[in-house]
Amino acid sequence: MTTRTAHHAARALADPATYTDESALHAGLARLRAEAPVSWVDVPDYRPFWVISRHQDVMAIERANMTFTNWPRPVLFTEAADQLSEAGIIRTLIHMDDPQHRVVRAIAADWFGPKEMRAMRARIDELAHRFVDTMAAAGPECDFVREVAVNYPLYVILSLLGLPESDFPRMLTLTQELFGGDDAELQRGEALEDQTAALLDMFEYFNALTRARREHPTGDLASAIANARIDGEPLSDVETASYYAIIATAGHDTTSATIAGGLHALLQHPDQRERLRDDPGLLPSATEEMIRWVTPVKAFMRTAIVDTTVRGVPVAAGESLLLSYPSANRDEEIFVDPFRFDVGRSPNKHLAFGFGVHFCLGAALARLEVSSFFRELLPRLDAIEATGSAEYIATTFVGGLKHLPVRYSMRPRPGYPG
Repeated sequence: MTTRTAHHAARALADPATYTDESALHAGLARLRAEAPVSWVDVPDYRPFWVISRHQDVMAIERANMTFTNWPRPVLFTEAADQLSEAGIIRTLIHMDDPQHRVVRAIAADWFGPKEMRAMRARIDELAHRFVDTMAAAGPECDFVREVAVNYPLYVILSLLGLPESDFPRMLTLTQELFGGDDAELQRGEALEDQTAALLDMFEYFNALTRARREHPTGDLASAIANARIDGEPLSDVETASYYAIIATAGHDTTSATIAGGLHALLQHPDQRERLRDDPGLLPSATEEMIRWVTPVKAFMRTAIVDTTVRGVPVAAGESLLLSYPSANRDEEIFVDPFRFDVGRSPNKHLAFGFGVHFCLGAALARLEVSSFFRELLPRLDAIEATGSAEYIATTFVGGLKHLPVRYSMRPRPGYPG
């Protein structure tokens, strides 16, 4: 039997608390890349898995989607949660492989394409104005995450779905309960049953939405999903609700984490903030650097369906692999000075949106939102500083900052009274 290399930094990735300390996390991942880039993890409550920490290997595995599949274990959850997932309680795009994945993904693909993004730009800019105004009105101090960053992307994605603004607070609570299930502050409860209840509450809402959109289509993304047909048949209730859920949650939490983490990076690197403010032409590269720096999706899982190797290490059929995106996005083999935040970084081959057939459906929308927000915010900031410690969500899947207290002074929007 081949000896499996284990490393304490790899074991730590099964602990949600690991992601609450960015400095320790990245120090551990750097050791992992240097000492055991393919490392075995076998810890209580989780099925064993390999940790893949090098950019080149993550890309190769994502590219080989017929060798390494999403199903049956797309996300690092406990063994009990894995069993619920395998029972079919939820069935999103991240749970699917080709050819089913390709067909189901196509239902919403055009809604995130160039034409729809051009149509959405006015709404995105309007909401950026609105939430920068909200920040100005809340001043001179606020918790940037709670009062601004979590709301702006939520309004964007739920507007695309076509949901009424009166429902947005409820959706915010549900999305945070789902992705904050490992965080004592955000979770509905500690038990798996509590987290499942949050998912079922969301599904109850979306099942009612499906019925409404099938009776009276309204030309929005929710209507497109509700009325989609594959081989002449509509999606099942689980498939339809799952589709809404992945768009509403992933389309919100990842972007809010990037905006909050992006501002935090600009606070920590005032020279880069001044550089970006003085040269708005850097916004596209700054957006990519914020996405790399934050890397909101911490990991996806893949399962080998045949015996294979990764970096010369034997991986048996049926074994799972964790693709560590924060590690890949600080890989010294790919990025020059990877621990330097550089708003002009080029090239920037980050993997925060994944790679290959599962490349993030909403990547273009996320880029638009981040760019629009900072295009509105930076010219209006006279001064800004942190007034307390930044706090991170405990997670093994999607996360970032949950608190960022700041003090600031802002000027009114040009053309508006102060």
